[in-house]
Amino acid sequence: MSLLADLRALARGFRVTFRTMRRAPVTLRYPEERPVLPARHRGRHELQVHENGLEKCVGCELCALVCPADAIYVEGAENPADAPISIGERYAKTYTVNLLRCIYCGYCVEACPTEALQMKGEFELAGLDRASLIFTKDQLMAPGPKREEGDSWMPS
Repeated sequence: MSLLADLRALARGFRVTFRTMRRAPVTLRYPEERPVLPARHRGRHELQVHENGLEKCVGCELCALVCPADAIYVEGAENPADAPISIGERYAKTYTVNLLRCIYCGYCVEACPTEALQMKGEFELAGLDRASLIFTKDQLMAPGPKREEGDSWMPS
């Protein structure tokens, strides 16, 4: 009886093997073939900028408070009246995201009241050392209009 059970198990195993052999491979030749990412893919963080060049981040620190992995550090400061950095009363003096700790949950994006923080589709996040995966505010800023010294945030 045991021999018959062993033969059935062996036949079941071969059936799975032959069925899998006929399927198309799921592996991509990565650098040449790029994967199609889903629309809701969460990649690298990016700080958004208004059309007038001022930062959207007002330094409220909510993103750092809701981060379950403690991967975000924000130090807010009072916005200078003579040369504002953001539209609000405060701005993010220091903004750091540690991608080594980040679990890409997206809670920080949901918590942001000004929609300053977004997670873009960039997924190639590899580095040769730990320091290269800790992003500062300058590295996180989205490309956009650059504000010159002394420019007012008020649109003309």
